[in-house]
Amino acid sequence: MIYSSELIKGTLKTIVLKQLENNKRMYGYEITQRVKELSLERILITEGALYPTLHSLEAEGLVTTETEYIGKRVRKYYSLSPEGKTKIGEKISELADFMNTMKFLLDINPQTV
Repeated sequence: MIYSSELIKGTLKTIVLKQLENNKRMYGYEITQRVKELSLERILITEGALYPTLHSLEAEGLVTTETEYIGKRVRKYYSLSPEGKTKIGEKISELADFMNTMKFLLDINPQTV
């Protein structure tokens, strides 16, 4: 099952920030592939969703960019800024609290494996 873009939209910033925290420095395609792999292909991030998110995070001062030339190609790498490193914990806590609230509102019991 692939999750709908509606569900992903509200969590994309947190997902991207967490990937950058775990991997230090990544380029856009690398982020999409890592999320796809970790989610067992349930979360597929399109370029149309990822790049506006990255630009927004950069405008908020949470992400920095670095351009690297690889042959004739230009690759833009993203990293957490010092502010992003302090903000990631807040974003994850907020999302976890939201998920708990949704479980309560929708009367969802945690699934056991």
